[in-house]
Formats: sequence, C-alpha cells, structure tokens
Amino acid sequence: MGQPVASRGRAATPTLGKAMLNKYARAFFTRVLTPFAAFLIRRGVSPDTVTLIGTAGVIAGALVFYPRGEFFWGTVVITLFVFSDLVDGNMARQLGRSSRWGAFLDSTLDRVADGAIFGGFALWYAGGGDDNVLCAVSIFCLASGQVVSYTKARGESIGLPVAVNGLVERAERLVISLVAAGFAGLHKFGVPGIQYLLPVALWIVAVGSLVTLIQRVVTVRRESAEAEAAAAAQEQGLQKQGSQEQDPQEQGSQGRETAK
Repeated sequence: MGQPVASRGRAATPTLGKAMLNKYARAFFTRVLTPFAAFLIRRGVSPDTVTLIGTAGVIAGALVFYPRGEFFWGTVVITLFVFSDLVDGNMARQLGRSSRWGAFLDSTLDRVADGAIFGGFALWYAGGGDDNVLCAVSIFCLASGQVVSYTKARGESIGLPVAVNGLVERAERLVISLVAAGFAGLHKFGVPGIQYLLPVALWIVAVGSLVTLIQRVVTVRRESAEAEAAAAAQEQGLQKQGSQEQDPQEQGSQGRETAK
C-alpha cells in the first residue's frame, strides 16, 4: 500500500521532486517505525502478515465507513492501516528478505485497497450521497487507477523502461482523496461548506489519472517504436557484416576459377 521504492525490492523511476520527498519521508518514518517493526519480528510476525492485516484494515475502513458518509472516521482508520506498508517494508529490510514474492504481494494488495477506497466513495454517492455523476466519477477513479498501474507493469513486462511517472500516480491519488475525505467528514461536526472538498478532489483525481494514462500510453508507444527501430538497425548491421565477410570468399573463388 505504499510507494514502489519503499516496498520489498520494487523499483521506480521518480522525478527529482518525488525522489527527494520519498527520501526524506522514508528516512523519517524509518526512524519512527523501526522499533515497532523490530518488536513484531521478535514476536514472530512476518512481513506478509502485516501486509495482509493492513490491507484488511483499509478495506474495512473504506467499505464500512465511507458508504455511510462517515468520511472522517473512515479516513482515520484507513490512515492507521496504510502505515502497515511502511512497517512490512521495514521488517523485510531488517530480516534481509527483499523478495519477488513480497513485491508481488504488495503490488497486488495495493490494487485491492485502492479499489475499496474508491468503491466506498461510489457506494456513498450511489446511496445516501444521491449523486449519480459523482458515483460515476468515483468509479472512473477506481478503474483509471488500475489501468494506470497496468500500463506501466505491462510495458515493463515487454522489455520497455516506461520512463515516465505521470501527473497523478498512486501516492497523489491517495493523498488527495483521503485528505479531502477526512476534511469533508468534519461537516458532521458542524464545519460548514467543507463537504464540497471531496467532490472537488475526486474530479482532480479523475482528470489527473486520465492525463497520467495518456502520458504512459504515449511513452510506451514512443519507446516501442525506438526499440523496434534499434532492432531493425541491428539486424541490418548484421546482414551487412555477413555480406562483407562473404564477398572476399566469393572473390577468392572467382580468382581460382580464372587461374584454372
């Protein structure tokens, strides 16, 4: 449920600003959470267990509170369990267990958690929120987030670097949505007008996700064309080299025929 660079062996190509933010945020939370991670290790808890519990907590917070319009408490619960991703990564580093399985499990459950969050928003607007447009926007945020992640994974699986992050990635989607939801929930505590933050945030995430999807598709198309052009040039070079090696042999053969 965290950033690729922070989770058990996964790699990323962040921009400079994001790299600096990740660096300092990671260093801070590592210092804070290392004692707790060490405590769990001593108790025999595995990083995978923490990942599963964290995802279950996010799902519960999103699907129990959000469909009822309890955005403040839902966000509090989700935020507490989101930190489990930092804990499992810390545990894995302490144990020296950076593994492909851990990276796969983290990535897979990240998608499940994201789906629960935006699904919770959609359920609220389909029910008590009574707004079909925002329900559709929430569903679009859910689907586009999954596709944005898929485009990068699919591009990398066919050997392309996909050297672009895009305008709104997972971290931005979650921060914008959860912060807005948390503040919007204060409306039930008597804060006027603040409930409009969540609809604004969902529109921002929807548009940003669409832009990010376009950026990644364009990047994959460009990198694919460049890779195919490089492969074609290499093949032509090999054919030219083979013909050059064959020519002296043919000339020698012709010379021997003339001598006869």
